[in-house]
Amino acid sequence: MPHGYHLDAHSHTHGQLVYAAAGALTTTTERGTWGAPANRVTWTPPGFDHSHRFHGRTDVRLVDIPVDLCDELAAYPGVFEVSPLLREALLALTDRPEFRPGADRRLLTVVVDKLAEAPEPSLHLPEPRDDRLRAVTALLYADPGRTATLAALGRTVGASERTLSRLFHTDLGMSFHRWRTVLRIHHALVHLTNGRSVTDTAMECGWSNPSGFIGAFTGIVGQTPGRYQADLRGDVP
Repeated sequence: MPHGYHLDAHSHTHGQLVYAAAGALTTTTERGTWGAPANRVTWTPPGFDHSHRFHGRTDVRLVDIPVDLCDELAAYPGVFEVSPLLREALLALTDRPEFRPGADRRLLTVVVDKLAEAPEPSLHLPEPRDDRLRAVTALLYADPGRTATLAALGRTVGASERTLSRLFHTDLGMSFHRWRTVLRIHHALVHLTNGRSVTDTAMECGWSNPSGFIGAFTGIVGQTPGRYQADLRGDVP
């Protein structure tokens, strides 16, 4: 898929895994938005409306999960870590035709078993329901690098800092700082995928220095920005 390609909202009668073997993607449902670089795979159960946007030149792998296997996975959309074994299994399922009857089904059951064990990483941006919170998050979506405090954002939308802080916890299940950090990491993944330097990405996404960005990125994505870009290039450590 070319950079920026958007697949409009749709749903399936089966479950679906979407994996970016190269590049990155974001998946959006009524429950929010998930970012998925090459060490993540997105999961959408049957019947959920969802859309995708692809970042960088993305090698997209789609794996349909039969309805009878879907109950083994979460009943709601999500994103999961991809181990080396899972990556090879996903590539095998999408690289070639089935070489003997039943082989793909057996491999699919392995994929489902490993996903059921995989931790769900913190690249989820839940969607707010409260109008005041929607107004604040819209400002941040428009400019993730914006350095305004919650109090300043509150003055812009007509809500107190205390009210907004409470709403972030009750409506989104996380603090304002955490939500904004995850949003910035989503945008950082796009910049890094497109070849921007770590320093430029840090500045663009609102960090005052690269070390703070590297720490936040590593804590959420599970690898440093430099390692992430090396993996995209296929560098051997």
